[in-house]
Amino acid sequence: MSSADIELRHLRAFAAVARHGSFSRAAGELLITQPALSRTVAQLEAALGVRLLDRSPRHVQPTAAGAEFLAQAEKALAAFDHALAVARGQSVLRLGFSWLLPDPWAQEAIRRFERTGDATIQLVRCDDPLRDLRLRAIDVALLRGTTTPPAPARAVLLYEEPRIAVCAQDCELARHTHLNWADVSAWPLVVNTVSGTTGPWSWPAGQRPDRVIETTNFDEWLESVAAGRGIGIVPEAARRRIHHPALRFVPLEDAPLIPVALAYLPDNRPSLMRRFITAATSAVATE
Repeated sequence: MSSADIELRHLRAFAAVARHGSFSRAAGELLITQPALSRTVAQLEAALGVRLLDRSPRHVQPTAAGAEFLAQAEKALAAFDHALAVARGQSVLRLGFSWLLPDPWAQEAIRRFERTGDATIQLVRCDDPLRDLRLRAIDVALLRGTTTPPAPARAVLLYEEPRIAVCAQDCELARHTHLNWADVSAWPLVVNTVSGTTGPWSWPAGQRPDRVIETTNFDEWLESVAAGRGIGIVPEAARRRIHHPALRFVPLEDAPLIPVALAYLPDNRPSLMRRFITAATSAVATE
């Protein structure tokens, strides 16, 4: 296979694996088998004569050459998808989120935006919305926590969510009626280092949890908490959205609120973006 034989499916396969850091999760997104996905990525690497991914039993991540190629591949895919939408007389705005879109805000914001014209919202689940925004794999990112997007991205604060603790059902904490924020540091804390809303950074130096278990995506975080590796801290909405038989939720007192914001690139379809920001901020008032 030569570079002339590279097709869009090769770019989509590589981009999905790089985005998820996992062949299995990427195969699930693309609705193909994992062996087929592995062959497709291998074909791309052979055609380019470059190793794009470092593979290990625990993680898959782009090589230096792969990271550079990913940025260009994402731009090419975005341009192709946009061209298709234009040809079909459609405009699509891709909203990226790492987990659990806030409700009812998301449903109301999408409804308000789509009724104001012929544009639609495409929901894109991604482990690192800021990275995908920078790569232009999405148009706008939903962010939770205190992360400030680097320039030239801009952020619009929507509102703030309360926090709640979550633990394994056989954890001692599951018998408590509540947990004080100041007491959290006494428990091992499971953290999603890529898109989590709570981590050691949430406390002043000297008051941080003594033990932190790091994960890199929502699924790893969820199963680590369920396995009793430690406790998690999540937006209160998770109580009604996460249904896992091995988990229990414990109310938190005196916990700081979680900022919820939208991040976007000002040079990316500004008129369409203004419409969505208007719809998104207006939807907050209806909650």
